[in-house]
Amino acid sequence: MGSRHKDIDIVYAFLRNIAVHNDRAWFAEHRGEYDSARMVFEGMAQQLINRLGIMDASLAHLTLRDCTYRFYRDTRFSEDKSPYKLHFGTYIAAHGKKAFHGGYYLHIQPGECMIAGGAYCLPSNILKAVRQSIVDETDEFRGIVEDPEFKRLFPVIGMDRLKTLPLGFPRDYPYPEYLRPKDYSIATSVDDDFLRQADWLDQTVAIFQKMKPFIDFVNYTIDDYE
Repeated sequence: MGSRHKDIDIVYAFLRNIAVHNDRAWFAEHRGEYDSARMVFEGMAQQLINRLGIMDASLAHLTLRDCTYRFYRDTRFSEDKSPYKLHFGTYIAAHGKKAFHGGYYLHIQPGECMIAGGAYCLPSNILKAVRQSIVDETDEFRGIVEDPEFKRLFPVIGMDRLKTLPLGFPRDYPYPEYLRPKDYSIATSVDDDFLRQADWLDQTVAIFQKMKPFIDFVNYTIDDYE
C-alpha cells in the first residue's frame, strides 16, 4: 500500500506542477519529474493492457505505444497555446487509438480522475447506424444500460446530447434518451485515492467488465463500417 501510494503521488505531484507552470522553460528544468511520472503512468497502463487482454482477447495484441499519447498538445487549431496536457491517459481499443471502434479509457488528473469508454467522434452515417441498432434491438440495449449497477456507474450516455430526437427516427419511440447522444461513451469519476489503493487494478478491470457489453453492442454496428 505504501509503495502504491508513493508512486501515484509522483504522478499527481507532477501534474499539479504542470498545471501551474505550463511552459517549455519550466518543463525543461523539471524534465526529471516528468520522466519519473511518465514511468509510473506507463507501468500502470501496461498492467491495465495486460489485464484487459485477458478479459477481451481482441485487445491482447496491443502495445503500450498503441494505447498512449504524446504529452505535448497540438496547439495549431486551438486558442489555448499551452504546450502540455494536464493529464495522462491510456485508451485501449482493439483497432487502435484513431479508429471508430470503441475502447476503454483511464484518465489520470488530480481531482478529475475518470474511468471511461465507448465510441467517440463518430461520423454521421455510423452514428445513425448505431442509433438504428438501438431501435432494432431495444430490449437488448435496455438490458445493458438499465442494469442497476451499470446505471450507478454510468448514469449518463454520451458527452453531448441532442435536445430532441434525431431526424429520421420515429417521434413516438418510447426511449428517446437512448437516441439523443452525439457519441456513445460512458464514464465514472473516481477520486484521487482510488488509484492509491493496492487493488486499483482489480477495481478498474471490474468497472471495465461492467462496461464491456455496452462497448460490444456499439462495436457490433461500428465494425460494419471499418
